Amino acid sequence: MKYYIIAGEASGDMYGAMLIKAIRNHDPEAQFRFWGGDHMAEEAGTPVRHIRDLAIMGFVEVVKHLPTVLGNIQFCHQDMLQYQPDIMVGIDYPGFNLKAEAWAHAHGIRAIHYISPNLWAWKKGRINDMRKSLDRLCYILPFEQEFFSRNHMPQATYVGHPLLDAIEHTHIQTIPSERPIIALLPGSRKQELHNSLPAMVALAKNHPEYHFIVAGMSLLGENIYRQHILAAHNISVVYNQTYSLLASAYAAVVCSGTATLETALFDVPQVVCYRANPISIAIARALVGNRIRYISLVNLIANHTVVTELLQQDFSLTRLEEEFARITTDTANRQRIQQQYGDIRHILGHGGASEATAKIITETARQ
Repeated sequence: MKYYIIAGEASGDMYGAMLIKAIRNHDPEAQFRFWGGDHMAEEAGTPVRHIRDLAIMGFVEVVKHLPTVLGNIQFCHQDMLQYQPDIMVGIDYPGFNLKAEAWAHAHGIRAIHYISPNLWAWKKGRINDMRKSLDRLCYILPFEQEFFSRNHMPQATYVGHPLLDAIEHTHIQTIPSERPIIALLPGSRKQELHNSLPAMVALAKNHPEYHFIVAGMSLLGENIYRQHILAAHNISVVYNQTYSLLASAYAAVVCSGTATLETALFDVPQVVCYRANPISIAIARALVGNRIRYISLVNLIANHTVVTELLQQDFSLTRLEEEFARITTDTANRQRIQQQYGDIRHILGHGGASEATAKIITETARQ
């Protein structure tokens, strides 16, 4: 069978690599054409489009890059027509993938979406189009089950969270340090780094008693990290070693996203930070309204405040210092966070998301 897979972000690239490997367990003759990053490239060769050119986040940013986005959509249609896959699989990246999946379905190509968009938070109306254009939807958050049942989407299936698989199958080596390590996870997109790293570095300069280590991504280039860190003596960068860093960390400051759940699964007390374009945030708040109270996966899954979230103007050095003290020197707070992390692991259950999704994909492709 021929599989056309699109991942547009770093997390999707990681999940995509595991998915390709799992698909081969069910279809040894599988052929792949894909959009993704270095992880997927290790499994299936050169990507059609690399994630370094695809990761655009925020309403204002998408408008700025609209010609590129529209060009990618047009190219995607032409590329699928030429490749003639048996099935198209979109991994997360819903703004692009849902459009590509609808087009594929209309042209006789089976379509599966892996990792549902947050319909329970905003753009719930998408579900009507998804019912028509998706053969299957594989979702990864346990609380989404009630939403899809209530909204009558029979092709939606809970497969578990792929992070559990990723951590289990990653070779992890602890990082030696003479001082306690504080992990800084500033995000996987350039705009996230520019928005979060300056405050993180300012915090580090105030605490020479710790060794601050930035989880860097080589695909973004080393210069973007150098220009923010400059001559701070207690800050270093490790590239593509996030799990080894978290396995070595005493505490963490994390830009909201998949990294918040990764940090929790490594049992590291954290404070979550996020700052974005004010216009994009205002639009998002208008669309979401009062439907969700949190932005971090940790708090969303627990459905209560496990870790503090510092958003927009709250993401200041003063507030960051306050919360940093609570996750490093307040023993009772550290123990509370770690105990509640255990509850989250219990909610997520066991791994196996990649295998479960691969089975659904290969069965659907053969139909």
